[in-house]
Parts: sequence; C-alpha cells; structure tokens
Amino acid sequence: MAITRDEVLGALSRLTLPDGRDIVSRDMVRALTIEGDNVRFVIEAADPTEASGLEGVRQAAERTVAALSGVADVSVILTAHGPAAKPPEPPSLKIGRHPTPQAGPAQVAGVDRILAIGSGKGGVGKSTVSSNLAVALAKEGRRVGLLDADIYGPSLPRMMGVNKRPGSPDGKTIIPLQAHGVTMMSIGLMVDPAKAVVWRGPMLMGALQQMLGQVEWGELDVLIVDLPPGTGDVQLTLCQKTQLTGAVVVSTPQDVALIDARKAIDMFNTLNTPVLGLIENMSTFVCPNCGHEAHIFGHGGVAAEAEKIGAPFLGSLPIDLDTRLAGDDGTPIAAGDGPMAEAYGQLARRFIDGGMA
Repeated sequence: MAITRDEVLGALSRLTLPDGRDIVSRDMVRALTIEGDNVRFVIEAADPTEASGLEGVRQAAERTVAALSGVADVSVILTAHGPAAKPPEPPSLKIGRHPTPQAGPAQVAGVDRILAIGSGKGGVGKSTVSSNLAVALAKEGRRVGLLDADIYGPSLPRMMGVNKRPGSPDGKTIIPLQAHGVTMMSIGLMVDPAKAVVWRGPMLMGALQQMLGQVEWGELDVLIVDLPPGTGDVQLTLCQKTQLTGAVVVSTPQDVALIDARKAIDMFNTLNTPVLGLIENMSTFVCPNCGHEAHIFGHGGVAAEAEKIGAPFLGSLPIDLDTRLAGDDGTPIAAGDGPMAEAYGQLARRFIDGGMA
C-alpha cells in the first residue's frame, strides 16, 4: 500500500524540538514529495544558527520516515530560511573631539615619568630619535610607552612597523599596540593614512586628551611623547594639562635649526616645563666607502647652545643611511646590533643614569 502525505506528517509530528514543539507544528517541513516508495522533504530552520543544532533532528526524521510501511528510500535536507545573525558590532571609538575641562595638570594612570620630545622645526629627525630611544630604553629593561602626538603628520606607525587599528572593548577605553618591546599609540592608527587630518585647535586638544587619558597604558616607567614640530596647540595642551617630567629638544647643528630650537626651549620655559637636555641629530656623516667624516650641517652647535642655557647636552647622533632604511622598514635600528644601536643604547643609559627614565 502506498505511503501518504498525512502518514509522513503524522510520524514527523512526534519528533520533539529543544523548545518542546515539533517540526510539523512549527511549519518546518517543506517541499514534501512522495514518488512511489521514495519520500523527500526539507527541514527549514529559521536561520543558520538554529540549523547548526538540528542535525540530530534531521537524522531522527530520516529514520522515522524510513521505518514507515511502504517507504523504501528517504532524503531529508536541512536548510535555513534566513541569513545568519550578524555578530554585534564592536563599539565605535572616535578620536578627535572638543577637550573636556580640567582643574589642572593631570597624571596618566600607571605612568611614572612623561618625557616630551620636541623640536622647533620639522625634518630634524625627532620621530627617529623618539622611536629609537624608546626601543633602546626597552632593551635596557625599562617599561616604555610611546605616544605619537604629531597629529598632522604621524610617522611612528611606519617607523615601529604597526598598522593595526587599536581595539576598544567599550567605545571609550583604547587598547594600545605593542612593537619591539614598546607600548605605543598614534593618531595615525585611528585614521585613514591616505587622508589629511583637517582639525582646528580644539579638536587637536581633545584628541591628545583622549590618547593620554583613555589609552590603557598599563604600568610604565616612562612614556615618551613625540611632539609635532613648532610651538602650537599640542605642545600647549600637553604642558598645561599633563604632569610632565620634562622636555628634551632635538635639533640639527646648523644655525637655521638652532633658531627654531631656541623658540621651542623658550616655549617650554614659559610653560614651566623643565628642559632636561638637548640632543644633536645629524651631527656627522661618515662615508661608508672611505671613512671620511663630514659635517654636512655643521657640528657642535647644539652642545654650545646647551652650555649657553645651562641644560645638559645628552649626546650627538650621526646621519646614517641604515637608520633611515630601518625606520622605513618598521624596525628601528636600536632594535638590532651595530654602531647605531650602540649609540642609542648609550643615550638610553644616559637617560636612566640621569633619572629621566
């Protein structure tokens, strides 16, 4: 005797789902066809998530129908009605806002010392010094953070070899990245690298507040803040709103650079931020072929300026092709070995011995 549709549905109605109902009452049996002694149908779940837990029901339905008299072959397909539910979107975090009021300079939680690395003008290698000094201090066993506060021209993500967007579990807290033993954060990690940051002063000030106050820096011996060139809003905000240990000024030795370096020093003095010392960058060039030493930008100008204002001269660093290549490749030269790594190692030890890091 041929099997009927009602017999098949009656048997399937006895299969109980996890919610206590059955696949017939929930209208999950679709496309039921009977051709002689062959039965075919589809069990259609509400979505892929539900379907993933119903393979056992599909197998039970196949066995139940196969046991009916007059059935020789059964084919049961498990499918889903709609797309899988999308996972919840991570909280969005927007960098750049108007600053929040502060009663006075604030500490950064967990950070012992904050050093601002500044310069009066661009192109003197301040970011190169900041990144390599941070890595050299980390190699000396210090817990180091590195903040790229150059809002308009962030270069530290490239120099440190990171390009991942920092996470935010709640839309407020920012989880910084790790590179070469250094905890780092940059506005360049939060915006499209191909697009310009077109912000007025209040937006810059708010962004700096966020990167200092909302980043989970953890426990740090020293946080190095790589400032933009000049004497603008970012410098003013940092010195007035953050309890800085002091500032270090980087300059090349020629007179044009020193003119602007003096302005940076005067700015820090005006804002009652101690100038902890000066670094002369691009001091000499040693020819890789013959070993001849040339002073392309002059020599000794920064040391003379440090003596004139009574600030420590922290050291001189040569122009070096490998340093530039290492920065472009995302592995600061201080992370490796060789003369330049040792030069930054000596600079780091000078900071440690001087109580600056």
